[in-house]
Amino acid sequence: MQSTTVSRKTAWLRVVLLSIAAFIFNTTEFVPVGLLSDIAASFNMQTADVGIMLTIYAWIVALMSLPLMLATRNVERRLLLGCVFTVFIASHVMSVVAWDFWSLVASRAGIALAHAIFWSITASLAIRVAPAGKKNQALSMLATGTALAMVLGVPIGRIVGQYLGWRITFGVIGLSALVLLLLLVRLLPKLPSEHTGSLSSVPMLFKRPALVSLYLLLCLTVTAHYTAYSYIEPFMQKLASMGENFTTFLLLVFGAAGILGSVIFSVFGNKFPSSLLISAIGLVTLCMGLLLFAAVQPRAITLLCVVWGMAMMMVGLAMQVRVLALAPDATDVAMSLLSGIYNIGIGAGALLGSQVSIHLQLSDIGNVGALIGLVALFWCLFILHRYPQLRSNG
Repeated sequence: MQSTTVSRKTAWLRVVLLSIAAFIFNTTEFVPVGLLSDIAASFNMQTADVGIMLTIYAWIVALMSLPLMLATRNVERRLLLGCVFTVFIASHVMSVVAWDFWSLVASRAGIALAHAIFWSITASLAIRVAPAGKKNQALSMLATGTALAMVLGVPIGRIVGQYLGWRITFGVIGLSALVLLLLLVRLLPKLPSEHTGSLSSVPMLFKRPALVSLYLLLCLTVTAHYTAYSYIEPFMQKLASMGENFTTFLLLVFGAAGILGSVIFSVFGNKFPSSLLISAIGLVTLCMGLLLFAAVQPRAITLLCVVWGMAMMMVGLAMQVRVLALAPDATDVAMSLLSGIYNIGIGAGALLGSQVSIHLQLSDIGNVGALIGLVALFWCLFILHRYPQLRSNG
């Protein structure tokens, strides 16, 4: 347990470090979205074929989050976090020296394994090390770290990749993680495992229909989103004939809008929980449906990315607070399942976007994503009506 004599400054610094860790982990997961064309060119491959790397990463996280969380549930948390970062850093070294595409995929698999454990334990760790009574603020800071990965991490990673090569992007991420690891080891207290749940918690959680319904909603919404978002870089360059710099700018706008979404959620999330969730899913769906029409107009596509990024952040936050409220007795298991299901959606969306690009047209990714988004919207309306406990954030 965290010492009760620790200063508030130190407590907040620990939360900040975990938020920076969230920034780094989310940056490395999503930065390939902005580097697909460069990676494809370096290995003489098609962009749609390289996109399978996104699916493999996401599905490793999805499949391994729960088993790895359960396997490490009794490990002291500072030690576990150190081991996670060690695997993360070593895998980035392998990314830098990858000699072919499949060695790059293998290195990404190592990062995915680290990711699977990290996101299973981080939300509960942030709550534990935060000052007393500041649980929501600690979670909000984690969300900000996630949003900043889209605002700064992905665009900066893309810029570094453009001018210095995609290998340097992965190298910088690995070096940043090494510095952060040294700080975390120094500043975090020993944190014995607690309230993790066990294997028996899994069937218990799946006997909660409201929680299962929420997981399905998350999977549908994330699949819809990543069907289009995973291929936004080739979409803008090949179909909209926009330059590389404008594509980087759009990624920056999308991420910055996530911070706006986080602010809106913190202000209105408790006042209008149901309306905000419905509106967010509806806006994500609408933006994908309008993607092809807006792409040729710089102002239109910029506005669309603002609304899209804002809405997607609100969806993620609304899901997280509801899961924590519905499973207070097994938070790590519930969050592990959340992370796994989120990544099932990422992998399914990236794979579907690839298949749409290959067998239909790249221009269809937005429309296919919007169709899945409509299914998610109707499911959202149904479960909010069916399960009253989902109408609030806890």
